[in-house]
Amino acid sequence: MTQLMIALDEAKLEEAQDVFRHTAADVLWYKVGYQAYYSFGNEILAELREARRNIFLDLKLHDIPNTVAGAIGSVVRSGASFVTVHAEGGRAMMQAAAQARDKINATGRSLKIVAVTLLTSISNDDLKETGVDKSVHEIVSIRAALAQDCGLDGVVCPVEAVPIVRARTSPEFTIICPGIRPAGVASGDQKRTATPAEAVLAGADFIVVGRPITKALDPRSAVQKICAELATAQAELSAPERS
Repeated sequence: MTQLMIALDEAKLEEAQDVFRHTAADVLWYKVGYQAYYSFGNEILAELREARRNIFLDLKLHDIPNTVAGAIGSVVRSGASFVTVHAEGGRAMMQAAAQARDKINATGRSLKIVAVTLLTSISNDDLKETGVDKSVHEIVSIRAALAQDCGLDGVVCPVEAVPIVRARTSPEFTIICPGIRPAGVASGDQKRTATPAEAVLAGADFIVVGRPITKALDPRSAVQKICAELATAQAELSAPERS
């Protein structure tokens, strides 16, 4: 079943708190990314923990293996259930991340590490300009398979790439999809977007939604509409085929 995560990537703590307090009755998962983490991370993370909400800490860790392992050891104090690394960091880095996770989980925690395959703002032309002679889909496929081989728990990828990832990974491998825009909502700076229903039908485990909720006049109403769309698509997916 596809679950909703709200991205609390707001400029001010009060804005993030306002979104959280208007949506907490309907949502269990919240994403905290760069802006929120570096501006007011301790405050919003404490509020999420106190409310017993699940935290997706999206820091896209990307550095030498030892540094990434050390960072994971530090951020676990946030109470996060998911932490992201960037698959571009390669095998040794992702293996170090997996080993750091295992040490943490040996103490009774249940942290999962997921790899960002490619930013949703990156196009094939962008890849060529940076010297990468493969398509977006090829990169996602290669990096997803590598992430699983390194022992990570899942990946972040666009909805259109979910079938590609599923073909290269095991059924329990977690797929988180950003770039979700309900019908009629502008895509903004993301080049590969999809609707909540499309994410369900593709087989995503989680969708991440930010501005369509956080900038809505009524965030709770926006959440409820998305949840209704998820439920309808899930029912369609689960319904037996009609002859």
